Amino acid sequence: MVVLQSSDGKNFTVERAVAIQSVLIKNLLEDIGESDEPIPLPNVNAKVLEKVIEYCEYHVDDPAPILDDLDEIPKRSDDITPQDENFMKVDQELLFEILLAANYMDIKPLLELGCKTVANMIRNKTAQEIRTMFNIVDDFSPEEREQIKKENEWAEDH
Repeated sequence: MVVLQSSDGKNFTVERAVAIQSVLIKNLLEDIGESDEPIPLPNVNAKVLEKVIEYCEYHVDDPAPILDDLDEIPKRSDDITPQDENFMKVDQELLFEILLAANYMDIKPLLELGCKTVANMIRNKTAQEIRTMFNIVDDFSPEEREQIKKENEWAEDH
């Protein structure tokens, strides 16, 4: 068993197989060996760590992702399992915190799932709809916006 400690001091005891889905934790355990001491995760709060652990427990028996050549294959965003799709039905703030935690903890399948979820959220949306969805302020002046439009005319659909 491995004890993970969130940034707000909450301890989570998980099976080693669950914990080592995180490359960060796997490397730490290889470096320090087995220990009863909690592994601190200063960038992940308890609410987010609980969700990350839930994901890792569900996927503990998944085959390890094969890297190298597959990294060059274009990714799809429409191949999310119903279980994973349901898992990612969280508020936007938690979704982005899960993405940050997956990146920090180096859990590539969870990071990819989060990215696919965001990609699906913005699919077929205009730039203004995306700005509204993510509360992004459009700070371009009309002149700057026109300049950008001219520079990118080649990308417009005709």
